Amino acid sequence: MKAEARVVLDAALLAAYEAASSPHSIRALKSDLEAFDLWCRRQGLAALPATSSQVAAYLEARAGEGARPASLSRYKASLAKIHHLLGLPDPTKAELVKLTLAAHRRAVGSAQAQARPLRFKGPVKDVARDRPCGLNVRALLEASGEDLTGLRDRALLSVAYDTGLRASELVAIAFEHILEALDPEARLLAVPRSKGDPDGEGATAYLSPRSVRAIAAWQTAAGIEEGPLFRRVQVRRYKARAAVKPRRIETISGREAWDLAKLRGKAAVPARTDYTVGEKALHPGSIGPIWRAMVVRAFEAGALPDLTRDDLERVLTGISAHSTRVGLNQDLFASGEDLAGIMDALRWKSPRMPLAYNRNLAAEQGAAGRLMAKLG
Repeated sequence: MKAEARVVLDAALLAAYEAASSPHSIRALKSDLEAFDLWCRRQGLAALPATSSQVAAYLEARAGEGARPASLSRYKASLAKIHHLLGLPDPTKAELVKLTLAAHRRAVGSAQAQARPLRFKGPVKDVARDRPCGLNVRALLEASGEDLTGLRDRALLSVAYDTGLRASELVAIAFEHILEALDPEARLLAVPRSKGDPDGEGATAYLSPRSVRAIAAWQTAAGIEEGPLFRRVQVRRYKARAAVKPRRIETISGREAWDLAKLRGKAAVPARTDYTVGEKALHPGSIGPIWRAMVVRAFEAGALPDLTRDDLERVLTGISAHSTRVGLNQDLFASGEDLAGIMDALRWKSPRMPLAYNRNLAAEQGAAGRLMAKLG
């Protein structure tokens, strides 16, 4: 970053921050600082130390580009963090910066865009008795292929729905995290660390018999018994080649390269697909694209009959790695679980997000919704 004057780095402090922070937090800080530094250079300004008016102008510029209040708050926190780490005065504490954020929240609202939920049976009222409809996890699982990629994706989606894990937590699952349960057909999943548990106190999630069967099928086909559970599958497809008839020697002209194989011909080669299972875990950024690919595959297979092609395009824009977490939240709420049970199942530390995820269902199934349904 461009500095106006000499900045003294405290190597011990920076090393301590790196050790205490998750890789995701460090990547986010680096990205935010690079963006701020680039903006400052374009304005002919030094990024360090920043002034309060400079930070306010930057936040206004990012708001003008469409950044949401939550993103602006993160940019502000990143700028505060780097100034603290470098022993520089924090410009984000100024009233100008606070009022700039407050004005933007008032103008556009502070509600965050919610991922489209992936519920097990889709948008149903009774999760136990209603038939699946619309976009639903069951159809995606049933439409998954029996090749290595399909087996992995089926196990991945089933586990993601059962546990409500975030993408980074999902790809961190290793075989040694799967534990015995009282139900011989089910399993427990040790969650050593999560976003809400940075100190690694650990938690436990439930794996249904459906997920256990899917994991076993993927494990057997992939031939893996230890290390990361969900890995990249490299797919190589080879086209079929027709047979080449043998030629008589007198038909080979002097201008052709001499090759005895021309006298023997070549047998037909059928099309084939080769799969290679990697050693490392999937990247967290791959989870959302995998869900969207599964939705497309299920639609093309006719497993989502309630959706039109226009519906598909609309649905895909809202699917993200968080969709299974939102879907499980909503299914738990629809099944009658209270807030404490939902928070425990998904390891929430605060009720704010589970309440936000269930806001629409709460309006429909709340007191007013029940009364209007009776009135007809």
